[in-house]
Amino acid sequence: MIKKIHVNSNRIRSNAKHGTDEPVITLRHGNKVMSYGHSVQILGPSTVVYRPESPLPCGAKVWIETESDVLVS
Repeated sequence: MIKKIHVNSNRIRSNAKHGTDEPVITLRHGNKVMSYGHSVQILGPSTVVYRPESPLPCGAKVWIETESDVLVS
């Protein structure tokens, strides 16, 4: 199954506004959020995708797709 990784810009803005350090990287399987993190390691091939005409349901227009294992921390 393809995993999608993207940066949550809403969390970046919220962190800046409130002086917090919530994780901003999101790992999804399908439309389900599997985890959030501060860093991601992809253990194999991956592809960076830019689709402004067809964003993810969350609104992301750029993301990484991979079928490889992903470590989120």
